[in-house]
Amino acid sequence: MVAGRDGAAPGWAARPAHLALVARSAGTRGEESHTRELRDSGTALSRSRVSGERQRRAEPQRHHESELCCSTPADARREAAAVPARAMGAPWGPAGGWLFARRGGLGLPRSAPALVAVGLLCTALAAYYCWRQLPPLPRPSSGPPLPRPSSGPRRPVGVLLWWEPFTRRESRAKRPPDCWLRFNISGCRLLTDRAAYAEAQAVLFHHRDLVKGPPDWPPPWDVQVRGAEGPELRVLDKGVAAAEALAISGLRPPGQRWVWMNFESPSHSPGLRSLAGNLFNWTVSYRADSDVFVPYGSLYPRTHPSDPPLGLAAPLARKRGLVAWVVSNWDERQARVRYYHQLSQHVAVDVFGRSGPGRPVPNIGLLHTVARYKFYLAFENSQHLDYITEKFWRNALLAGSVPVVLGPKRANYERFLPRGAFIHVDDFPSASSLAAYLLFLDRNPSVYRRYFNWRRSFAVHIISFWDEPWCRVCQAVQTAGDRPKSIRNLAHWFER
Repeated sequence: MVAGRDGAAPGWAARPAHLALVARSAGTRGEESHTRELRDSGTALSRSRVSGERQRRAEPQRHHESELCCSTPADARREAAAVPARAMGAPWGPAGGWLFARRGGLGLPRSAPALVAVGLLCTALAAYYCWRQLPPLPRPSSGPPLPRPSSGPRRPVGVLLWWEPFTRRESRAKRPPDCWLRFNISGCRLLTDRAAYAEAQAVLFHHRDLVKGPPDWPPPWDVQVRGAEGPELRVLDKGVAAAEALAISGLRPPGQRWVWMNFESPSHSPGLRSLAGNLFNWTVSYRADSDVFVPYGSLYPRTHPSDPPLGLAAPLARKRGLVAWVVSNWDERQARVRYYHQLSQHVAVDVFGRSGPGRPVPNIGLLHTVARYKFYLAFENSQHLDYITEKFWRNALLAGSVPVVLGPKRANYERFLPRGAFIHVDDFPSASSLAAYLLFLDRNPSVYRRYFNWRRSFAVHIISFWDEPWCRVCQAVQTAGDRPKSIRNLAHWFER
């Protein structure tokens, strides 16, 4: 089959040579026919009758040849050169293929590999141009952005812990932790010696120790006295109230931040309203909106070889008990105690602790004891925003028991862990319906095991008191820069 201009070519690389041959043969036949007509016009007329039948048989081919008989060899070459240009999909010049007009220089390639090479080169150039137009990819971040390193070695950040939490003020402070070894935080200088007060970029105050006992504030920066071995600090008189202490402690070392630290709920944080405004610059607590957020626990993806194994929780066959609860402070006025009385009327609850109906925790320890139970009552002593304590993270999740929670709303819990990792008392209209659901799970192990699906992807991190908050404050100072801030009304923020 001979392809016309509207037909499909058998191959764009072979078509130019084919067209050139057709053009040359057509031109030769045209010259010979013209000579014969001059020699014998009568013979040509008689032959036309004989060739009529042949003309009807070969009409398609003669029709195609008639289109080419009037073309010169130069025209045929130009037509042949235009075919590969059209096959490449774009006119490569003002005339639709001027690069192939001549055989010298950048003329027509003599083989198909040459045309393929030209196509690949153009494709590579186009791809490179498009790649240059793309925006740069963001770099992966492994944590909060760090400040730009200075030209010289960076000075370590000093954080002074004013008291050891929950210890007597005259007791000797323990050795500070190594933030680099414990939490991969470098550049920290943790201080316990008050003589280094002037060198600290931040001073950490624990709320419970702040409001209990006589006031014990750092002295005003301009009231320091110099001793024989350097600057000494003067402790305020016992009769000075907190508000007065604020009035005289307005001057501090340049750039120093005072940080308020508290991990108790507002219901168990006395003295909040006695602290005047603008006393502290930062807060560190379990609240997610704190300046330094340090929760009681958290989940993190299982990506490190040191992650605890999936089989850390006790197998289902070893869970001989149904519901357990460990409580240290028993108060009949608390919502958790009232709910326990309602729940225990429909399902057995084993209570451990030193108060109320509890019995002593066995010698195997709290975690191993709870691990023998299918459910654990992670009931908080009060219900406040983000107040999800070790009762949930350590006593239940770390022990491998399904937590039944009473605390903030379910939506608050779901900000920090999957929906199917716990049972909320608010999901049931009454304690009796909750008890019925727990008994249903006890009889259906396959449904009960669904509460452990999250463990395939996550592991549990438990806060390390008081080392972790101390190091996190140091990290926050490193990343904060010199932005000034003060807490205008601490009680209003924390009690809401």
